[in-house]
Amino acid sequence: MMDMGLNNKTALVTGSTKGIGKAIAIELAKEGVNVLINGRNYEEVERTVNEMKSAFPATTPHNATADIAEARQREALFEKYPHIDILVNSMGIYEIMKYEDVEDEIWEKYFRTNVLAANGLSKYYLPKMLKSDYGRIIFIASEEAIMPSGQMPQYGMTKSMLLSLSRSLSKLSAGTEVTVNTIMPGPTLSENVRQIIEGRYPDENIPFSEKEKEFMASNLPQSEIQRFIKPIEIGRLAAFVCSPYASAFKGSPIRMDGGMVPTIF
Repeated sequence: MMDMGLNNKTALVTGSTKGIGKAIAIELAKEGVNVLINGRNYEEVERTVNEMKSAFPATTPHNATADIAEARQREALFEKYPHIDILVNSMGIYEIMKYEDVEDEIWEKYFRTNVLAANGLSKYYLPKMLKSDYGRIIFIASEEAIMPSGQMPQYGMTKSMLLSLSRSLSKLSAGTEVTVNTIMPGPTLSENVRQIIEGRYPDENIPFSEKEKEFMASNLPQSEIQRFIKPIEIGRLAAFVCSPYASAFKGSPIRMDGGMVPTIF
């Protein structure tokens, strides 16, 4: 395994008790990073912290329970953890919705949760990173950011915003060892997605790989890998982007979409 040069760095990974966030936290811990585990539920966060301590005893994971969509809870988090080397904004909400059903309150909720929360963390930590001349900020977006499906407009809008925010913040890091980038995963096999597929094909005699293949063929035929992306794949990419070897990535939209996006750019 390649040594990513991240030993003893500290990373805050939002939404890291499950899914992509947890996979990123695990891959960073493999590289010796001390990860701040974040989620809204204290028990879930504590359970994940204990898992990390057991799996990676050379690291020191911490409990960073907070609803980061709430400004006061972000402030409390800053007081507890004023200095970090890496910020991975992976927390987000999504739901398939018809455009006519998306009321203003829903638009505002998605903007506050998927954009303002990540921006609030970045606004606090970026100046500190610039002052120390080292840091990594990653936003987790989606192929929906550049190829909206129309099935969840309130979600796609926020992911497009993250691309713009990442580029703007990257401009502020010019000439420094701080980088700000966005990773755009395609359809990923999170716990929720696995439940959806199992619910669609309840026959226990059919292996999950066959259910996945049928689901992809019926619902996502444009995918070139014809399977869901594994969270660990995104986690490993994120670990590399956090490393010194990725210092030339500046404001980059980095696609890992399984070929979902049919365009060159």
